[in-house]
Amino acid sequence: MSIALIILAAGKGTRMGSDLPKVLHRIAHAPMLWHAMRAGQALAPERTVVVTGHEADMVGASARDFDPETRVVLQTEQKGTAHAVAQAAPALDGFTGDAIVLYGDTPFISQDKLEEMARARSRHDVVVLGFNATDPGRYGRLVTEGDALLRIVEYKDATEDERSIALCNSGVVAADATLLMDLISEVGNSNAAGEYYLPDIVAIARARGLSAGVVPCDESETLGVNSRAELAQAEAAFQRCARLRLMEDGVALQAPETVWLAWDTVIGRDAEIEPNVVFGPCVTIESGARIRAFSHLEGCHVSRGAIVGPFARLRPGAELAEHSRVGNFVEIKNAHLGAGAKANHLTYIGDADIGERTNIGAGTVTCNYDGFFKHRTTIGKDAFIGSDTMLVAPVTVGDGAMTGSGSVVTKNVAPGDLAIGRARQENKPGMARALRDMLRAKKQKQTKG
Repeated sequence: MSIALIILAAGKGTRMGSDLPKVLHRIAHAPMLWHAMRAGQALAPERTVVVTGHEADMVGASARDFDPETRVVLQTEQKGTAHAVAQAAPALDGFTGDAIVLYGDTPFISQDKLEEMARARSRHDVVVLGFNATDPGRYGRLVTEGDALLRIVEYKDATEDERSIALCNSGVVAADATLLMDLISEVGNSNAAGEYYLPDIVAIARARGLSAGVVPCDESETLGVNSRAELAQAEAAFQRCARLRLMEDGVALQAPETVWLAWDTVIGRDAEIEPNVVFGPCVTIESGARIRAFSHLEGCHVSRGAIVGPFARLRPGAELAEHSRVGNFVEIKNAHLGAGAKANHLTYIGDADIGERTNIGAGTVTCNYDGFFKHRTTIGKDAFIGSDTMLVAPVTVGDGAMTGSGSVVTKNVAPGDLAIGRARQENKPGMARALRDMLRAKKQKQTKG
């Protein structure tokens, strides 16, 4: 059965106190909207439709950054969830299959539950995702018989017995796309807010003799984000779950609560992560690698057996081969370190290729930027770069070559050569003593004056 996703992302999010649309606020370095879209990708949807409203261009651009094939539609007036879903109808023209309605500010619906909803469609015409609330409060209650959904009762209309029900409505719905739009066409707005509410389709379907069913999920999956405080709670919830998953998969986290992961962090089993490590987007750590304390990584790949840190920074494009080492206060950007290569301290390597087993001494800098363009440094295998070497790119240092400490290297160094590019030292006998005496006398004269 073909699937279409309809993701509602039109709200302004006034309680966020922000100029940024609510669904673009980030959890684990990704917009909330992306989390919802990623969950839906498990169903291999034939179409994805994002319904925008506030800052529609910005929201639509973000949706297409995640999936360029996304169809973006506009809800010009916010008239309720059923009205929002109705705006997706033109984007589904010619589509035959099921539609699932998700929410851009509810980022944690799991792929498993969406797949379960899709399967439940074989038994029911309309399927609703419910959750068992610790404190049901004023949520709409789901009145059920087995997995059949008899009706959705709003709190204000519920009897005492109905209010005691813990199974509540998440708002996530699945149905045949054509049927969904047909049911929505009958939803009225005779309520205090004058809005068209999506849950009303259940009563309309039942009145037609159609069946409705419910798939229950954990309350944590239905966490909605409407304020900065809730955003922080969502971030904490994501991190707890992500850390637990890593440890269950065999990753060693020495102090899990101090490790911060991105939404797409990939870490192999038997990798070791020390305290206070931050992962930005697009990081892959292979099995057996070790990331030491207080390191920051983004957009990089660390191979098996490599060691990073402590206090290291890997920026986008950093590629560390097996058993390479990057030590304290070393920054790597858009550079490849070959197998067994080492840069153990106080070094910047940018736009460079470093060969196997090459040693980069402390204080080395690849001078890659001339104010307008970036240039590349290439260092061969088994080379030795002396401490405090400035490599002025574009420049190549051959296999087995060396540079003297304190050198400024502006020309290519042939394999096996030693490059020394520093000023000649001169010692002036007694000059330090004479200079010190002169300055001391000058200071004493100023103090007396």
